[in-house]
Amino acid sequence: MTADWTEQLWASLPIPAFLLNADDTIADITPTAEAFLNMSDKALIGFPIWDKLMIDAPLEDSFARVRRDQSGLFINNVDVGGGNRPPVQCNIQIGPLIDTPDMVLVLLEPRQIADRMESAHAVKSAAKSAIGMAEMLAHEIKNPLAGITGAAQLLSMNLSGEDQEMTDLIVAETRRIAKLLEQVEQFGNLRPPELKPVNVHDLLDRARRSAVVGFAAHMRIIEEYDPSLPATYVDGDQMLQVFLNLLKNAAEASDGEGTIRIRTFYELSLRLRRTDGSGAALPLQVEIIDDGPGLKPEIADSIFDPFVSGRENGTGLGLALVSKIVSEHGGWIGVESVPGRTVFRISLPVAPKNTEID
Repeated sequence: MTADWTEQLWASLPIPAFLLNADDTIADITPTAEAFLNMSDKALIGFPIWDKLMIDAPLEDSFARVRRDQSGLFINNVDVGGGNRPPVQCNIQIGPLIDTPDMVLVLLEPRQIADRMESAHAVKSAAKSAIGMAEMLAHEIKNPLAGITGAAQLLSMNLSGEDQEMTDLIVAETRRIAKLLEQVEQFGNLRPPELKPVNVHDLLDRARRSAVVGFAAHMRIIEEYDPSLPATYVDGDQMLQVFLNLLKNAAEASDGEGTIRIRTFYELSLRLRRTDGSGAALPLQVEIIDDGPGLKPEIADSIFDPFVSGRENGTGLGLALVSKIVSEHGGWIGVESVPGRTVFRISLPVAPKNTEID
């Protein structure tokens, strides 16, 4: 194999990879590792890996064993962090470099994406069951609910004082329930997406403008866009709803104050396996980042499930709707959260060639 092929293979590895010298300094890294740490190769190569990568496991002995035995080693479920990102759970593979026994190859497999993919079908099934039950209940509840509201309004016309406060409470609560039923119906009756080439920055700009005159009026919104991104292939109206929901979620998490960052970039490391066995690249990345208190640990793994909410009065349908829309577009959404930094990341496909933006 030629040197050119070797360089292409190294640059094409879809997971973070590090090549270490005999003294555990970084000799080379893949572009995916740069993206994983959010640091350039100039800031990494030549430095000890322990200065740049935080690994919750004593790997010095593992490196020594690999060099001594000249055989690979696998370590599962280790927290790995570094750069500007919080730790994520990874599987680690360590192997010797052929013909250069003192050098070690370290491969990281972040578990977040794999775990999310494994649970995706279960989430969809749970969502369908929840939607079906909720739609049946909505059908049965709407008529008597309207009757209760009307009766309470009629009663209030002949009451005063504390009695009228009670009827006002009945009207307010029935309207709240009616609003929840409307959200359930919206969740269940979402039409199939009409896919077209779309400039993702145009959608983000529309969402940002709506946010700054409404729920995020007192927040600072920072845009960090990659202007070279190609068009994505989505239903513009539905994806706009996704971005608005995520911005609103970020604003509510920070109580309407603080900073929201909207970041876009291109990354080739994520591919989804379709039901027909083919692979789908999702290189267009959109991140919405808030500086709120973060997700509660007990709901972090189920935040996209229907009726799971991190707010006291939340319905738990906003993020479930976001996940449903993204999934039906063939995309992927994930979240990383620590106190002071929550990142919702959406991965989307590129528009097919020979298609034009409307």
